Amino acid sequence: MTEKHDLKENFLSTSERILKATKKGFHSASFKANQYKKIVQKKIDLNAIQKKIDMAHTDLGRSIDNLQAAEVKVIMTQPEVKELLSQLDTLRHSAVDLIAAIERLKNEEETIEPTPTAQPVKSPDEEEPKE
Repeated sequence: MTEKHDLKENFLSTSERILKATKKGFHSASFKANQYKKIVQKKIDLNAIQKKIDMAHTDLGRSIDNLQAAEVKVIMTQPEVKELLSQLDTLRHSAVDLIAAIERLKNEEETIEPTPTAQPVKSPDEEEPKE
């Protein structure tokens, strides 16, 4: 009887280890997938900001060219130029923040969630002890 009981305990112990390893594998895979998704989204946002920076540079150049053609002497103090430079500063700060967020996500470590201790599963042929 004890040999059968030891075999059953060994089976349950092996089953628990396999279950824990499977849970850990699923958790790790889902963590990596979620991390990758967040990084890709941040990179998409960064790309959009970089395009806005390029457009703002184009607008700034056009504005400066128009002001120079109109023979305006002090171009850099014009409200239009100041506004475009302010937009560029804001966009640059946003880009720096996104780059930092991407680096944080890349360096984020997986936290292993504690799993509750598994209770041994009783087989149908195993009887409850009678008191």
